[in-house]
Amino acid sequence: MTAEPPARARHLLERYLHELAAVANRSPYTVRNYRSDIGDFLAFCDERGADPLAIDRARFREYLATLRSRGVAAASVSRRTSTIHGFYRWLQRSGVIERDPLYGITLPKRPRRLPKVVDPSVIAALIEAVPEDTPQGLRDRAAFELLYGGGLRISELVALDIGEVDLIAGTAIVRGKGRRERVVLFGRPAMRALERYLSGGRPKLARAGEKALFVNRFGHRLSVRSVQTAIKRYAVAAGIAEDLHPHLLRHSFATHLLDGGADLRIVQELLGHASPATTEIYTHVSRARHAEVAEEAWRAVGAEVLDRARRRRQQ
Repeated sequence: MTAEPPARARHLLERYLHELAAVANRSPYTVRNYRSDIGDFLAFCDERGADPLAIDRARFREYLATLRSRGVAAASVSRRTSTIHGFYRWLQRSGVIERDPLYGITLPKRPRRLPKVVDPSVIAALIEAVPEDTPQGLRDRAAFELLYGGGLRISELVALDIGEVDLIAGTAIVRGKGRRERVVLFGRPAMRALERYLSGGRPKLARAGEKALFVNRFGHRLSVRSVQTAIKRYAVAAGIAEDLHPHLLRHSFATHLLDGGADLRIVQELLGHASPATTEIYTHVSRARHAEVAEEAWRAVGAEVLDRARRRRQQ
């Protein structure tokens, strides 16, 4: 007996998600988001009594209209459209449906939002706020130096094993999105912080046989949440007003490299971006920062000229 349309669609969704995780190596976080986005659309079809496997563009546009009426941001609408479209392309490749009902559909335009960055002095203040008189302090300082100095994602940092870091060469092998491996470079500040952590911090924290580079107080691999919490705690201790988070350090790393004249292609490779278009957003940030600096400089010059003119008139 053939399953009812809603039940069959949900069964196919689980197959699709399993393939994404097992074959495409998508992260649990990505799979969870796909389940939520596509599941929301299937729920919409259920409410309308529509078969998701026989959907047409008009029905899908109706769904997009409901998202906008619910106040869903344009970027989220665009992401959901792309995610649902990927599901239908998989259904077509699998022979479940004859044609892709969303073929040629236009994605909602995403407003361009430049990533936020902070000045190098803010990064320095954060790192200096970490004490080095405890194993945990040595660990946190090394983690922050490597996050910023290597431009790592937080997931890449906590996944590092001790054998994947070369302190002599200043390199680390990380696994990025899709489990793609790449080599990242880091400078002397990160090297020195890692040396101190490996000699005086990790031996007092790690359990025997633990492979993780960064470990918690129980001797096991450090979690993403622990690093996020530590950054916010030290930022408060340093009196930093900005809302710091791990990805902000990565954004700042990329922008500061471009500010210093680094080639875009090199920055792309260091960040592990599959497309240069993803990295190009940082060139806009870099130019915007230069414009701000120039504007502040001209404002200061203008104020000084006015002040001199005022003094001359008084004399």
